[in-house]
Amino acid sequence: MEEEKKSLNFLEQIVEEDLASGKHGGRVLTRFPPEPNGYLHIGHAKSICLNFGLAAKYGGQTNLRFDDTNPEKEETEYVESIKADVKWLGFNWTNDQELYASDYFETLYQFAVELIKKGLAYVDDQPADMIAAQKGNPNFAGEDSPYRYRPIAENVDLFARMRAGEFPDGAKVLRAKIDMAHPNMHMRDPLMYRIKHAHHHRTGDAWCIYPMYDFAHGQSDSYEEITHSICTLEFDVHRPLYDWFIEKLNIFPSQQYEFARLNLTNTVMSKRRLLQLVQEGLVSGWDDPRMPTISGLRRRGFTPASVRNFCEKIGIGKRENLIDVSVLDFCVREDLNKTATRVMAVLDPLKVVITNYPEGKTEELSIENNPEDTESGSRLVPFSREIYIERDDFMEEPMKKFFRLGPGLMVRLKGAYIIKCDDFVKDEFGNITELHCSYIENSRSGEDTSGVSVKGVIHWVSVAHAHKAEVRLYDRLLILEDASQVGDDFKKFLNPDSLTVLSEVFIEPSLKEAKIGTNYQFMRKGYFCLDTDSTPENLVFNRTVGLKDSFKK
Repeated sequence: MEEEKKSLNFLEQIVEEDLASGKHGGRVLTRFPPEPNGYLHIGHAKSICLNFGLAAKYGGQTNLRFDDTNPEKEETEYVESIKADVKWLGFNWTNDQELYASDYFETLYQFAVELIKKGLAYVDDQPADMIAAQKGNPNFAGEDSPYRYRPIAENVDLFARMRAGEFPDGAKVLRAKIDMAHPNMHMRDPLMYRIKHAHHHRTGDAWCIYPMYDFAHGQSDSYEEITHSICTLEFDVHRPLYDWFIEKLNIFPSQQYEFARLNLTNTVMSKRRLLQLVQEGLVSGWDDPRMPTISGLRRRGFTPASVRNFCEKIGIGKRENLIDVSVLDFCVREDLNKTATRVMAVLDPLKVVITNYPEGKTEELSIENNPEDTESGSRLVPFSREIYIERDDFMEEPMKKFFRLGPGLMVRLKGAYIIKCDDFVKDEFGNITELHCSYIENSRSGEDTSGVSVKGVIHWVSVAHAHKAEVRLYDRLLILEDASQVGDDFKKFLNPDSLTVLSEVFIEPSLKEAKIGTNYQFMRKGYFCLDTDSTPENLVFNRTVGLKDSFKK
């Protein structure tokens, strides 16, 4: 039992202790509370898996609550994208578990009035810069606002007039009255409400005052009777204020717990910076496959299982660390190895003429769909006299232990015959344009009686049956490992090789029926999926990940 206890993460230990003590009546209710001001990224996936997974493990439930208290930055588009991402990851919620902080605007307003009447909140007329200056710093106490001791009745009246729209943006704020000398800066009379004459994506123009995160968050948790409010580590210093509001309002005692957020190498994990990349046209959109967004990962070909696996592998802790993106690549590689159909695609084509193979003849050769999955079966692939192979599968002057094609060298064509390079053709610039090879007739795979042994096996595509496609090769977004060290200068470290487009790729005919959402292994090249830009006339494939990590550190 002691060993099992040690294998639990610290949040699981807390939940088990709460359940054992009967706290919250043996209930577990968590919430995932994204702000709909952008698309979710891989860091949010960790939080989604944690909140939904923790509740499911202990027979509880999870609310999906949108923290929509900042109308100028929030949009319905983001709400819908968030719901799609959570569902794609494999988690669901009922209609009554889809909630919005804006559902509680009236309740939150009444909570604020209650604090004013208790002498614990006041309306401040000072501008934001003056309020900030008066807060002091961690080594020196702040100064009281000249409006801190306004009569309660005046504060109630002014707050009602703020709600009624009598004052312009920035004219007044509502602040909690706590302690201007508190060692925690968040406790120095924090803002609770600000005036914003902005259209809200759900409430329209019904409100012109909006609660600050620190006031809305804990009270929303409490209203929903959340038992375990799980946040990332940067909210650790906000917890005393979270607790203060709940205590002074004497409402359901939701409790906040913090875990280390996900930091990933060679990318940015800030929605503000990701939005900057989108707005400045440095990527094609929120779902650009180079982006760490969930929609970007989905478009690139990552599977829900691989993302969930990644979140489980990196674990839950209290200490910040930087996770190498190669761990994420490993997880999708591991998943796709079991499930992806093996197909043949030539990315850098070199034509081969098999001179002793009959002209006009076509054979249908059986190729395994996935040797890792015995249930996956096989398919027929056409073979003919002229084929495409990868240009780097031939060397005019082969190095030692080069087991592919070169003058006089032999290689096996995957699922087909052994061929020998007899000659090659160059153009006027000295580029090799065509190989002339001969095949060994009785060397067909599965029926080989030739007695010839070769070490190399290469893939190929029949010229007569090939279908042309575009392939997009994606790599790390940044050449810099840790973007948190450079602030807003991160754009200087964008990887110039993060996208390479190949427009002269030839694929086997079965891929003409490729579907979006299906993953393939291009033999010897990596894992690929069909992109949403594809049309029947122009198929576009994205490389999800190579067969091994090739990024230059």
